[in-house]
Amino acid sequence: MSAIMHVVENAPVSTTADARGSESVAKSIGATAVADKPATKAGLFSLRPFFMIVIPLIFGVLFLVLVWEIISAKNSGIPSPAATLQSAIVLFSDPFYSNGPNDQGIGWNILASLKRVAVGFGLAALVGIPLGFMIGRFKFLSGMFNPIISLLKPVSPLAWLPIGLLVFKAADPAAIWSIFICSIWPMIINTAVGVQRVPQDYMNVAKILNLSEWKIVTKILFPSVLPYMLTGVRLAIGTAWLVIVAAEMLTGGVGIGFWVWDEWNNLNVAHIIIAIVVIGIVGLVLEQILVGIARVFTYEDVKN
Repeated sequence: MSAIMHVVENAPVSTTADARGSESVAKSIGATAVADKPATKAGLFSLRPFFMIVIPLIFGVLFLVLVWEIISAKNSGIPSPAATLQSAIVLFSDPFYSNGPNDQGIGWNILASLKRVAVGFGLAALVGIPLGFMIGRFKFLSGMFNPIISLLKPVSPLAWLPIGLLVFKAADPAAIWSIFICSIWPMIINTAVGVQRVPQDYMNVAKILNLSEWKIVTKILFPSVLPYMLTGVRLAIGTAWLVIVAAEMLTGGVGIGFWVWDEWNNLNVAHIIIAIVVIGIVGLVLEQILVGIARVFTYEDVKN
């Protein structure tokens, strides 16, 4: 009798445990199925981010073309988008022709301008970035150079062009001088600000460890200042490309600025519009290259 009672008492307990076990298994299977659903629904990739970038861009271009078409319809001197496109096709079919020093394709003019920008911008970087480090690092130099920078920075870059012509006696180095003088200020200012914003705790640790000035610059200042420095470089390249076009209009020779002015003298408005688009594209490409370099060389702890 006691054996029977024992079986009866234990039977419900076993059934309940099995039911709970089956229920937990079912829940786990259901959870797995729910977890698998989003992956199945999402697929391998989503095109939504792509369309969110491309569609607004297309509408922006269409809006610009529409406004351009309306203006050209009301002003006979402005060529239509279709006429400008035909001129661009003819122009870029042979961009590197050369019929003499004053008759060269748009490709040669762009390369000549880029060469001047590279030389002037490179010289500005060689001088401006180390000078910015020193101004930000030493209070004496900061007090010495800050008034000079504040005085000269607002001066228009083209105001320096006659000084370049007077000193160098030639148009090409004078244009490079204008690029140099307009590019150097953003590099100096941004680099100096970056040095001054380095946390004081870092400098205190350097004093405790008795680090040399070289190690302070390479191990502490440079990683912290790099984002500021690259921002100054990016601003400087935009200004340099802006200035070279205006400088070449005044000095002549081979260059995209001179080419624009020459086309104006020939009353070829379609080519002027094409040059404006080309100048904008080249400036955008230069800026994006420097943005990419900044992302590659910026330290992760600085990014965060």
